[in-house]
Amino acid sequence: MASTSSFAPTDSSVTPRYSEIATFMRAAKVEIAAPLQIALVGVPLDLGATYRSGARHGPAGVREASRLIRQVNPTTKVNPYRVCNVGDVGDAPTHPLSVERSVDLIQAFYERIASIGATPISVGGDHTVPLPILRAIAKDRPVGLVQIDSHSDTFDEFMGTKCNHATFVRRAIEEELLDPKRVIQIGLRGTRYGDDDVDFATKVGIRMITMDEYETLGRNAVCDEIRRITGGGATYVTIDIDGLDPKEAPGTGVPEPGGVSMRDVQVMLRTVSGLKIIGGDICEVVPSLDPTGITCINAANLMFELACLAAVARTRDGRTAEGS
Repeated sequence: MASTSSFAPTDSSVTPRYSEIATFMRAAKVEIAAPLQIALVGVPLDLGATYRSGARHGPAGVREASRLIRQVNPTTKVNPYRVCNVGDVGDAPTHPLSVERSVDLIQAFYERIASIGATPISVGGDHTVPLPILRAIAKDRPVGLVQIDSHSDTFDEFMGTKCNHATFVRRAIEEELLDPKRVIQIGLRGTRYGDDDVDFATKVGIRMITMDEYETLGRNAVCDEIRRITGGGATYVTIDIDGLDPKEAPGTGVPEPGGVSMRDVQVMLRTVSGLKIIGGDICEVVPSLDPTGITCINAANLMFELACLAAVARTRDGRTAEGS
């Protein structure tokens, strides 16, 4: 059954892509209320970034770039709008001078999304953003995590603070939002501050796949690892855009050479269709650092892939527009 008419996306074959106000993937602009099932959200926070700022403009940049997105996945044939009520709920509130206050505001916003049973798919913002989201949607039980990133984000503190883009995984594990045995990190390769940078991740049992190991294993084997680690349980997906090779995502605060290709990320997400995804995000997009716009275009396409994963997960759970 198709989504209800109030959730129908703008049809780009009828209304030109360059017209109308930009929403994520041309989805309807909606309030957080039933029968919304997949909530597209912007989180304009970059106070947790420790090098180059500007990710607060990521949601706006990706909304514009996502005018390119059509409605049907060419590989999986999934049309998320056909089976779910998908809508852009706008941006989570943030405080321009306080990361701590922003985290509280973001958590409260996502608690509203969780209260109606919708699946959030988000664009940050720096990589502090997943922490308040997980606090809202994973507080009842620890969940699994698929993380595509050049950094592990498992520091205890960074620059004297405990809430920033380098600590979110550690905080989420300490708060029992994530099950470390069901966390897989793909594409790690950044230079380290010291030998102990990933000691915590090793100690708690996170499955870390460096780019060296990624190339040794190959894409298909990594997909198998994603399935093995996450199992059949609830899983969140987070993509730091710096996980991609900088030639395909130069617009990010901490670019690391030698990363995963956009093509590989697309195929991985399509191959693990059926993952019990409870939410996902793309973070660290800085439009001002990429005059070509390819970073925002790739982020928009990854958002579509996450929306397709969410739609399949809801279909298998019977939580579609027809089954809700």
